[in-house]
Amino acid sequence: MAAPLELMGQPAAPGFAVGALVRLPDAAAQPASSPDDVVAGRARLMAAIERAVAQLQSLQAAAGDDDAAGIIAFQVAMLEDDALRAPAFEAIDAGAPVEAAWRAALAAEIDGYERAAAPHFRARGVDLKDLRDRVLRCLGGTVPAAAAWPRGAILAAAAWPRGAILAADDLTPSRFLELDWSAGGGIALSAGSAASHVAMLARARGVPMVVGLGRFDMAGHATAALDGAAGILVLSPDAATRASMAGAVAPAAGGVAEAALLERPAMTADGERIKVLLNLSDPRELEGLDPAICDGVGVVRTEFLFTGPGLPDEATQHAAYCRILDFAAGRPVTIRTLDAGGDKPIPGLTREGESNPFLGVRGLRLSLARPEVFVVQLRALARAAACGAVKIMLPMVTVPAELTAARALLHEAAAELAEEGIAHRIPPLGIMVEVPAAALAIEQFAADFLSIGTNDLTQYVTAAGRDIGAVAALADPANPAVLRLIAEVARHGERADIEVSVCGDMAGEPAHVARLLRAGIRVLSVAPNRVGAVKAAIAGYRAGAATSD
Repeated sequence: MAAPLELMGQPAAPGFAVGALVRLPDAAAQPASSPDDVVAGRARLMAAIERAVAQLQSLQAAAGDDDAAGIIAFQVAMLEDDALRAPAFEAIDAGAPVEAAWRAALAAEIDGYERAAAPHFRARGVDLKDLRDRVLRCLGGTVPAAAAWPRGAILAAAAWPRGAILAADDLTPSRFLELDWSAGGGIALSAGSAASHVAMLARARGVPMVVGLGRFDMAGHATAALDGAAGILVLSPDAATRASMAGAVAPAAGGVAEAALLERPAMTADGERIKVLLNLSDPRELEGLDPAICDGVGVVRTEFLFTGPGLPDEATQHAAYCRILDFAAGRPVTIRTLDAGGDKPIPGLTREGESNPFLGVRGLRLSLARPEVFVVQLRALARAAACGAVKIMLPMVTVPAELTAARALLHEAAAELAEEGIAHRIPPLGIMVEVPAAALAIEQFAADFLSIGTNDLTQYVTAAGRDIGAVAALADPANPAVLRLIAEVARHGERADIEVSVCGDMAGEPAHVARLLRAGIRVLSVAPNRVGAVKAAIAGYRAGAATSD
């Protein structure tokens, strides 16, 4: 057995895992086949593309995460784009083997994206590599038909032991979603980013993940131990190393404590009540959940409604919102209006070709630019408010005029419903505080409530993109400048008697809970599987206690 080898990376998702060490194979490395008959070659490629689209659509329907679903929708749109496929068909017509023709066609597209100045477009190169490899796997016949395609089929069963540590250079959301994590396991990436969508998925599903390890040699190492919170990967860990790492993480003791607190109100060590709400990306996340674990729903990301073909109508949206209200059983439910754009494109709705989509027409900016779409959502929300405690939250608000315009459209929608004799109510209207301009001038916004989106706020304050591994260390929500803005917004909420919550990933990280409480935050909105850990962190907090921060 090889001697233990410790590697340091960057923490991306907390937790401890130990198991077989498996490297994700690269489908693009398959050798080219012999040339096909032109007609047969065209048919093979078209069938492979159709199979790949079917697989992606299946993943999209089951994604349960707005960011992942948006990226998968982008991939489907790309595969269905004739402009992407045309060079491959032209090469087949000229006598090239199908696999070689597809690789060459995608290579040109990937190169174009990776040379782009905007980080958003460079990141799309990863999606195109995923498309390239998916179609190659379908061409190779290693993936069964979509109807019989099992979760985890991306790796041969013998190559993916349940609970294994998956090593790769990087990982796309679609590949993450294809794998079965029910038996545990972890992710060790040579590159990657702690702020990537895959990292968000891993945190939401409790899969330990370390990124930025650098390319490492697995030869002679069959097992690994991973500490996602510390950013440590140990190859060939011996019994003492495993025990030491497991003891540091202490999953069993923590799990018992968290379970005991799960259905109790969150209380600090000195008896102060803290509200803990849920972040939801899809109503399917409610399956098996008891509403008693939370004080309500802090954000419903409505992008899940916009991932299928066409835009959702009023009835579809109303039904989805009512389902969540039924779960909440009288508890408040904050529903965020569509937050499209940036890294969440929606074909036919978001703008193409923006030089910097994160600073472009996204969130409320897009909704106000497309009032015919926005009003449909406002009508559905006003109708749902007649059935429960709905609150409407606006994303990416920059200036007070945007809030004023949105409120006017909400009142117009309510007036239309009244004229039509449809039951409705005008709900409280709040904003996400994720743009520094809003945080710095928060007293100018006549919002009914405020919710701090720490993911984007951190990105904009530190000028460090969430999905760029090279600057991931700079995108730190514990940066003093970010904490200062959070505290100022909290102080304004206290002065104006307006509820202020935090709904970004920071709220779900136990290591940050004390920072947020010291900043004056008393409402945290977190992923469902983070509730126990956050309540445990709250229980250990005592105001005025000495701290190393």
